[in-house]
Amino acid sequence: MSKIINIALVDDEELFVEGLCLLFSNVEHINVTKTANSGLKFLDLLKDNPKTDLPDIALVDIQMKPMDGFELVEALKDKYPDLKIIILSSHYKSNVLGHMIKLGVSAFIPKNANKELLVTAIESVNNSGVYLTQNDQEMLVQYMNSKYKTTALTTNAKLTTREIEVIKLICYEHTNQEISDKLFLSKRTVEGHRKNILQKIGAKNTVGLVIYAVANHIHSLT
Repeated sequence: MSKIINIALVDDEELFVEGLCLLFSNVEHINVTKTANSGLKFLDLLKDNPKTDLPDIALVDIQMKPMDGFELVEALKDKYPDLKIIILSSHYKSNVLGHMIKLGVSAFIPKNANKELLVTAIESVNNSGVYLTQNDQEMLVQYMNSKYKTTALTTNAKLTTREIEVIKLICYEHTNQEISDKLFLSKRTVEGHRKNILQKIGAKNTVGLVIYAVANHIHSLT
């Protein structure tokens, strides 16, 4: 049986939230534990609960008032850095993806996505910290090659052969334990490699790591 993934839904469209709750009620390993119709209410909800009660993943809409989705993500990353975030929005564009990169969001899913894609994205984010479609990756390459990009990733970091091996396995969504098994390393050693890689390339999390790998042709798009 799959591990239960606890998620939160933050969207000002109540019918949309109710629809998602109904959808996930038929998915045994995904449990909606919190809902809020604004970013401020969600922050209040988390404030009233101990950190041990945090959901694994928050699905957040972009267009909300008075606090929009990006402002909420910034606040959540500051107060709850371990909380993974998936953006759900009808505004699926490369400049929005750029904001996602900068903020360290784990995935960006269109609101018209089907159930299969949503479940796949949640599972991937829960297991590896990131979910990128082929289209996402193509937009990432365009964005990273743009002179207008706002990320601060280092493009000339000197990585060891072992670190590149670890990056490749992370990009294929392997967990630290799976990487340690494949490379015959301890899990702690793999965690150390991951930490060193993030420091070298200037990334904050796995999202930034994958972006770096795609932009520097370490991870293939095919």
